[in-house]
Amino acid sequence: MSAVPTDEDFSEMHEPHWVLRSAFQFLVFGLGLTEVMLALTVHRGLIWLAVPLVLVASHLMHGALIGLHEAAHGLLRKNRGFNEFDGLVIGTLSLMSFSLYRVVHQTHHAYLATERDYEFWPLSQTTMPRWIRCLAAFSELNLGLLYSPFLFLRAFLRSPSPVRSKRVRSRIWAELALTVVTWTLILWAVAAFGLWRYFIWMYLAPAVLAANLQNWRKYIEHVGMTGDTVNSSTRSIVANSWMGRLVAFTLLHEPFHGVHHQRAGLPHSVLPQHVEKLQPKKPGERTPYPGYRYALVELMCCLADPRVGPQWRTI
Repeated sequence: MSAVPTDEDFSEMHEPHWVLRSAFQFLVFGLGLTEVMLALTVHRGLIWLAVPLVLVASHLMHGALIGLHEAAHGLLRKNRGFNEFDGLVIGTLSLMSFSLYRVVHQTHHAYLATERDYEFWPLSQTTMPRWIRCLAAFSELNLGLLYSPFLFLRAFLRSPSPVRSKRVRSRIWAELALTVVTWTLILWAVAAFGLWRYFIWMYLAPAVLAANLQNWRKYIEHVGMTGDTVNSSTRSIVANSWMGRLVAFTLLHEPFHGVHHQRAGLPHSVLPQHVEKLQPKKPGERTPYPGYRYALVELMCCLADPRVGPQWRTI
């Protein structure tokens, strides 16, 4: 079994191609171009063309949401100020406090799939009735644009909260206020200028789909997994086809999810270089899936009784 590379080992590794390192920039450019095309098609009433463009926009927005995740780890931009700015913008536009997301996501890494993993409440709680967990799963997978902010706000407002720092709590309140002000102005402008048709096609429809895609991917990665190691509590996708590699690129290599949980400080462009870490080494660990559809089939079998974490093995 190969040893885990140290930070010094990583610094000597082959530098990823600049295209891999620029994935987020490509996403932003592609999303901007798609939005311009959507505006033109909506203006001309070409609904037959607007529908596939909405699907493209939703996938690119999904990638942008993963940019929020990268920013939370401080890995989206090398400049800390730009990293914070990008995270704040993405969070505000997706109804999420960036600082709140960062703190709660830390519990996901520190207490992966356990009862202290606030990202998977109530699926990680063995005391929760099945119907509540099914209702939560249905809401998260179909109403993600609203359910995800609720899930994180619950962690913030509950007692005890994982957000203990008064400074961080103050910043979260400020970001929530910024979100309210920003969206009040956006909706006022949309109403005042009669732009509802453009708003629905260019933001609301793809944003709803993107939020749901984000949560379906999240569930594929963890729901139904009850192991106590990273590779037995995480599903990873390693595709060899050009389409699979393109999907991984546009999702900032999030499909290599097990690698990310083992080395959370690695930039997304480097994750494919550590694919050997996904090979099973202990009983119960899974080999990577060759595509999302294979992992999706397994997930669907788990949704009738959604649960996450090794604590379920004693129930």
